[in-house]
Amino acid sequence: MKNLNRQQISDILYGCAILGTGGGGELAEGFEFIEKALAAGKEFKLVDIDQLDDDKMLCTPYMLGALAIEQDDTYQGLPQSKQPPIMTAFKRLQEYTGAQFHGTICCELGGSNTAISFYLAAMIDGVIVDADPAGRAVPEITHSTYYLNNLPAAPIITANEFGECFICENVIDDQRAESIVRALAMVSRNDIAAIDHALPVSIMKHAVIKGTISKALAIGEAYRYAKEQNIDIATRVAEFGKGIVRFRGVVTDFEFSTIEGFTIGSFNIAGEGEFAGRQYRVNVKNENLSATLDGKIDVTIPDLICCLDMDKLEPVTNPNFVNGMNVAIVILPAPKEFTTEKGLNVFGPKYLGLQTDYNPAI
Repeated sequence: MKNLNRQQISDILYGCAILGTGGGGELAEGFEFIEKALAAGKEFKLVDIDQLDDDKMLCTPYMLGALAIEQDDTYQGLPQSKQPPIMTAFKRLQEYTGAQFHGTICCELGGSNTAISFYLAAMIDGVIVDADPAGRAVPEITHSTYYLNNLPAAPIITANEFGECFICENVIDDQRAESIVRALAMVSRNDIAAIDHALPVSIMKHAVIKGTISKALAIGEAYRYAKEQNIDIATRVAEFGKGIVRFRGVVTDFEFSTIEGFTIGSFNIAGEGEFAGRQYRVNVKNENLSATLDGKIDVTIPDLICCLDMDKLEPVTNPNFVNGMNVAIVILPAPKEFTTEKGLNVFGPKYLGLQTDYNPAI
């Protein structure tokens, strides 16, 4: 077990924001959750799942919705909860199951969703498992090794900022869970806290990607050292992530909208330097899912398409683009779990409606 200090947590969140491929929530929100737990005197304890007793109970907390929270008069007059929705959901989960939870597993890697899992683990004096079921950020609940291993999501406990709490029982699988929780998010200003896969270690440990938090820490540290030493961050992230710098240039246009609870859109980059005269377009459904080079498919999921702001030296989250932004695109290899036939059927070119086979960029 490793007690994480503030710097290590920061490095992890930056690493997760990079691995989040534009999704996974905003870093600023993530750091707010971390500061709340630190102010309460809580500790962040990272542990290998194989070191835990099989009967210990774990759960997976997260926020689900669109990346840009809409302001809508529909919600005027509703009360605001005095506690974070994730705590509302967890307290109801405890009441519902009667179980004592030993810790949490992040649902994905992202600046906010990873932090929310860290926050809940710290607040319940539990542990953070060094694993997750995605190895990156993903648009849907079905894009996980839980789904690939047929683990039951229900009961799913959700809560929103208005203090409303919903218990979802008898949900047949993660595909149905995605539909239900997404619908609840859409009537909760496109932002809802959820906790699912409340299961013992004995079941969870065979259905997660191990070591992903440590991987985020290593990439986050490499990114920070590069900034401190005035080294090109894109090159360093690619090196430590075993990937490549695929493109560099400036953002010339972008478009995003909220459709059925997702942030849908794209952004275009005009190449500079060695990429001058070429165009790179990234297509988004919460996360960066595919990219074209001069109009031809270049990269698709499950490979990671990571965008870095080379002036601010920050990972870029969707939809936070401005024209003229100087960016680099780093491609990192997909988790091997999603390169299997079953993994690609769930989270590969077919999911995007592309009539093409997956062609690893690395």
